[in-house]
Amino acid sequence: MLLYVAGSLALLIFGQHPVLTTARSVLAVTLYPLQQLVSMPSKTLDTLKETFVSYRTMARENERLREEDTLLKARLLKLDALEQETLRLRALIDSSVKLGEQYLIAELLHVRVSPHEQVIVVNRGSRYGVYPGQAVINAKGVAGQVLRVTPFTADVVLITDSSHAIPVQVNRSGVRTIAQGTGRAGWLALPYLEPNADVKPGDLLITSGIGGVFPEGYPVATVADASSTDAPPGRLVAIPVAELDQTREFLIVWSQSEPAASAQLPSAPQNMTGTAPPHETR
Repeated sequence: MLLYVAGSLALLIFGQHPVLTTARSVLAVTLYPLQQLVSMPSKTLDTLKETFVSYRTMARENERLREEDTLLKARLLKLDALEQETLRLRALIDSSVKLGEQYLIAELLHVRVSPHEQVIVVNRGSRYGVYPGQAVINAKGVAGQVLRVTPFTADVVLITDSSHAIPVQVNRSGVRTIAQGTGRAGWLALPYLEPNADVKPGDLLITSGIGGVFPEGYPVATVADASSTDAPPGRLVAIPVAELDQTREFLIVWSQSEPAASAQLPSAPQNMTGTAPPHETR
């Protein structure tokens, strides 16, 4: 104990002596590598812990960002689809308003696949005043005619159906004829034209209004070159302008010439576009 006390007193008294200061510095320099070597495992472990924690944090953040990116892309696609649908609906409304008819917007539900008929089903029926024989168009032109109705849906026979025929008129020359479905998607036949009729490939066929079913002036088809390899046999054929295989929205049209019925039509839903049409029993 006396030796320890004497040593401590000596250090306190001679601690600032230059000789001891030099010795302390030499000893510190000599022991520094050993101190670093001893502390290296602890520092390495701390560094590994920080790296692992940072990696897990970055992985979670990266996963979250990927999920957000996927969600935003999906929403963007939906917005693009809604924008295109809005443009199509505007075109539909414009195509009817320009001609002054009353109309009802209907959406495609499904297509009836059958070798004997080309029929689509839309989401408007007798509850909305729709009746068999009514004209159906889209933003490009005439699509077909209501064939059958239920309270909430309607079957629409397309103009390309082999059982369907529509009175048309050549927009350029005024020649009137009948455009008949061929049963083949994308083609109409013109079987009743005279050999010397003023009809040329590229002429636009529009509804003539004869018969009172289709309002006058709607585009129907464009006369095609019969030499086309895809054209069905016959002297003249026409290609529908309505692009029937690419359409989801349609207009069911009431002509201004159709009289209003005495029966009161049920009130249409608030999201239905257009003027509530008159109902006519046929």
